[in-house]
Amino acid sequence: MAIDARAGSRPRRDASRRGAARRSRATGGDPVGQSGQDEHVPLPEPVTMRLDGRVALVTGAGSPDGIGYATARRLADLGARVAIVSTTRRIHERAAELGVTGFVADLTDESEVGALADAVTEQLGDVEVLVNNAGLASRASPEVLRPVAQLSYEEWRGEIDRNLTTAFLCSRAFIGGMAERGWGRIVSLAATAGPVNALPTEAAYAAAKAGVVGLTRALAMEMIADGVTVNAVAPGTIHTAASTMAELKQGLGTPVGRPGTPDEVAASVAFLCSPAASYITGQMLVVDGGNSVREAQFR
Repeated sequence: MAIDARAGSRPRRDASRRGAARRSRATGGDPVGQSGQDEHVPLPEPVTMRLDGRVALVTGAGSPDGIGYATARRLADLGARVAIVSTTRRIHERAAELGVTGFVADLTDESEVGALADAVTEQLGDVEVLVNNAGLASRASPEVLRPVAQLSYEEWRGEIDRNLTTAFLCSRAFIGGMAERGWGRIVSLAATAGPVNALPTEAAYAAAKAGVVGLTRALAMEMIADGVTVNAVAPGTIHTAASTMAELKQGLGTPVGRPGTPDEVAASVAFLCSPAASYITGQMLVVDGGNSVREAQFR
């Protein structure tokens, strides 16, 4: 099923409101009450990858060869009720292929994100897992490659909005509900470009992706008492439909000797979305075939 989130006329709900009943933290002393039970520290979650019955939203899943699509498929395989969203109506085809629910929305627009949050909740229920994948470059919306001296303000703002603002708006829309329920997972797609390294002409993209990691870490600390973990995955060179020949050649030069696949990134995202990752928050997991840790390339 696919739904255009823009079509709704309902007022935006205040999805950013924090829950009134936050989990209490241990503040020192004896945390055990008279009943002998620990009243402050929650018990560890079961170590399982299953997401049976949980509602998951994956943004930027319009390409059948992309990371978002592969992530949505993996989360569905783990039992989640999955919603996917992109800016174009091709999301209808992806939703039909995966057997999930599709939505159309511009995630750089605050009002459309609010309408999306309402629509997903109405159709599937409260979102418990959010994957902020929207923003990665595509053939229809390529990355701006231009030195800073030649970069226009509109190009800079476009890259920041597409790669960072989308993650901020979507996270803000759902964290209130996650906090109220005392459980949630947010995983945002960063990149090695920015947080780990950078190349000339990609300052806007690198700045946005570094910002994703900063947002991830700050939000992780804000939500830690609410049972919500927030992490980032930073792919290196991944072979998607949007990959250029130069990028694929870079992939051949990694220690593994090939570019990564969307399924390999999706596996990392799915793990961080699972109950098994309950003790991991505020982290960035690099998925780049070891390329970022190699000091020099030897022949």
